Amino acid sequence: MVEEVKKAQEGDLDTFVKLIRQLESRLYGLAKSIVKRDEDCADAIQETLLKAYKSLNTLKKPEFFNTWIIRILINECNQVLRLRKRTIVMGELPETNYPIAHGADHQTSDLQEAVDRLNDTLRLVVHLFYYQDLSVKQIAEILEISEGAVRARLHRARGVLADWMNSMRMNFAGI
Repeated sequence: MVEEVKKAQEGDLDTFVKLIRQLESRLYGLAKSIVKRDEDCADAIQETLLKAYKSLNTLKKPEFFNTWIIRILINECNQVLRLRKRTIVMGELPETNYPIAHGADHQTSDLQEAVDRLNDTLRLVVHLFYYQDLSVKQIAEILEISEGAVRARLHRARGVLADWMNSMRMNFAGI
């Protein structure tokens, strides 16, 4: 990947597009976990890609391309959220309730629902660690916090998720 980043830095647009294609599902998942709405995800990702392409030559260490672009995306998502707070919403369309599958898919949807209920700081760390497969060190660099703070947030999030999942199991069992 380092060689591809260097080629992209030299102006090879096709290589840049290839790099982004490799990351697009991860970027979308991260954006969705932060801003929630698809249209906001699209806005944040579009701005991220534009900024990344324009400033690609400022990336000093190509091996950090992934964490560099994730940091840009997080900043863009936060910008979308700030703008959303300033916008007066006249009315939003109601969300469609699709039937939830049973079995393993149901457990996955329960877990996803639990992750979505976490506060923003815990949800972001969980998403970066479990869904983006980033290390504690990488997350600390992206969020500009200490590794200990990342570990503490992960620990807190796991506790909240475990409590929520246990209460779901008890409710399901009729206890």
